[in-house]
Amino acid sequence: MVRHKHQNLEHLIDFFAAISRFAEIIRDVIIRAPLIFKNPDLTIRQMRIIGIESIPLVIITSIFIGAEVVVQANFQFQGLVPMRYLGFVVSKSLISELAPVITAFVVSSRISTGIAAELGSMKNSEQLDAMTCLSLDSTRYIIVPKVIASIIMLPVLVIISEFFGYMASIIFVHFFIDVTMNTYLEGLRLFFSPNDMILGVLKTSVFGGIIAFCGAYFGLECAKGAEGIGDATTRAVMLSAILILIFDFVIAILFL
Repeated sequence: MVRHKHQNLEHLIDFFAAISRFAEIIRDVIIRAPLIFKNPDLTIRQMRIIGIESIPLVIITSIFIGAEVVVQANFQFQGLVPMRYLGFVVSKSLISELAPVITAFVVSSRISTGIAAELGSMKNSEQLDAMTCLSLDSTRYIIVPKVIASIIMLPVLVIISEFFGYMASIIFVHFFIDVTMNTYLEGLRLFFSPNDMILGVLKTSVFGGIIAFCGAYFGLECAKGAEGIGDATTRAVMLSAILILIFDFVIAILFL
């Protein structure tokens, strides 16, 4: 019994120590963030890796999101709700939740794992220690550009996702749903609020920060060897997904 309590205490101490280390990374990035203007090429390169190279994945995902929302809404509405509201439901679903959250999930599976793997490899090969010996700030030159690029590019990716989601829904309705295009487009405009779209886009900057910070934290904390790097990437994407859902809920409570 005493041993069990001792183990629980150790786990609790480890938990708060992990939160402390995570907070230290966030603090260090915030302090060094203004220095990105001295080396803008580092951030631009990460914007290309995080944003531009993720566009094909986002487009494919958003096309199926748009089509799937139409299918589900049409199935639920039949015989119960006038079909003129089909476009309204699709519009609200895409701009408020589906496009921002699912895009963040998809991007986190690529970016958070990539950051964790890169930093974990650099840690295991002692490249981070070598930078410290050369008086180079690894946080400034490696982590800060990734975080800033992720915060900037996630909203861009969500805008692209919403556009292709809308286009896919319109095409799907035209060919497969027994609703006139005029009725569907009228539904898309029905009760449309620019504030919903602005909030849906801006909150993904928070998601972008979460993705980058989770990848950085687990990359810096990973154990040695391929197994350690694999475990770090898994933990990074798991935590980022959980935090995205938590912060999405918090933002909804505060602003909706």
